[in-house]
Amino acid sequence: MLATALRELPVRSQVITPLSREGKAIGVMIVTRSEVQPFQQSDLDIMKGFADQAVIAIENARLLNELRESLDRQTATSDILRVIAGTPEDSKRALDTIAETASRMFDTANVNFRRLEGNVLRMVSSAGPSVSKLREVVPDAPLEPTNPAVPSVLENRQIAVDDRLSTLPNERGEISRALHDLALGGLPIRSQVFTPLLREGKAIGVMIVSRSEVRPFQAHELELMKGFADQAVIAIENARLLSELRERTAEVVKLNQQLEQRVADQVGEIERMGRLRRFLPPQVADLIVASGTEKQLESHRREITALFCDLRGFTGFSESSDPEDVMALLRDYHAAIGQIIIKYSGTLERYAGDGVMVVFNDPVPVENPALQAVLMALEMRNAIGALTETWHRWGHDISFGIGIAHGFATLGTIGFEGRFDYAAIGTVSNVASRLCDEARPGQILISPRVLTKVENAVTAEPVGEFNLKGIRRPMAAYNVLASSSSKPN
Repeated sequence: MLATALRELPVRSQVITPLSREGKAIGVMIVTRSEVQPFQQSDLDIMKGFADQAVIAIENARLLNELRESLDRQTATSDILRVIAGTPEDSKRALDTIAETASRMFDTANVNFRRLEGNVLRMVSSAGPSVSKLREVVPDAPLEPTNPAVPSVLENRQIAVDDRLSTLPNERGEISRALHDLALGGLPIRSQVFTPLLREGKAIGVMIVSRSEVRPFQAHELELMKGFADQAVIAIENARLLSELRERTAEVVKLNQQLEQRVADQVGEIERMGRLRRFLPPQVADLIVASGTEKQLESHRREITALFCDLRGFTGFSESSDPEDVMALLRDYHAAIGQIIIKYSGTLERYAGDGVMVVFNDPVPVENPALQAVLMALEMRNAIGALTETWHRWGHDISFGIGIAHGFATLGTIGFEGRFDYAAIGTVSNVASRLCDEARPGQILISPRVLTKVENAVTAEPVGEFNLKGIRRPMAAYNVLASSSSKPN
């Protein structure tokens, strides 16, 4: 055909001038005459000038095209990074932006991203003229060995296929049949590239770019695809890390809430323990706290032993002494009897100045509360006796007396929120207080009911009958002299 055309087009004199760039020909310039008229040297020189100008024009166009492509890539990268930075929690939006940008830059190619989930490559984003049909037919791609996407993922390498349609008949599997059916239905998938999405050297998915005609992708396009794949991984990683951060933050918030609640519970428990310790010995308070309930402190009736003690001569001392001296004496007094009350598991019902009342058999039962009270009174008398000797040397005429009674009383907390006290209400409390009033220095006066419960364990002497305030009949009283056994039950 070319020979026929040349015969019809007479070419007689002719000059062929190469278009050279950097010493290498990139084309030729051909000048012909239809008659025999050789070109002169001046003509040849002019032709060389025209050839050089043509090379410059071609080179300018090439450079301008490369510059335009570079600017397009930079703009696309900037847009993608802006989306990634603006919505770090939304990997889908970032992947859609990358897919749309790649489709545009690769001449309206079909682009889709697939994430590896178990044994399936699941489509998570796509763009291009034919991806809607592809998404409908093949939303999930199983890991079939003949599918080029599989070695791309498993072997962490980019795979370019010049004409996928020519390979489909040799491929086996569900995905290959689906693509073959798409091709037969008028949706040809020809030139394709599979680029793995790599995170720490391991593929988490694949980017697939397809053209509907046989037009293999060039080296610079393959490199550009790797850049898009890296950006896709950044988007996916950002979303994953942000999700993990939020989960960990939620866990930290939950732990903090639990810790705050635990601290609040502990503070409440400490406050509760402090409230109980105000009128209960530590072992009793611990028992109530361990039980988890303060039901023992609710109003109830029980048989108890009540002990009342105070200092003789304290009123006169306090009126004639400095407040600091009075406070110092009370501190010594309370410290001495306080440890003894705890030792004998007594319940401190109340104390007011030098007057102290202790209850036995509530809220924790005691086998023989009367004996426990009497034994405690004996030890208290010994302890306070040592103190009174010191006070006498200082010139203070102060002594100590105790009264003990046994009977039924109503017990429980009284007061108001934030200031509760434990109280024993009944005749038994009044009798103990009145016996204490009648006791001479160093005496421990007990009621007849107390005597019946301790007479085998202590030595006591009768001291006559007393007309106690609030008690109708005179009551006999007994002074405890000593104990036959110093060990409490």
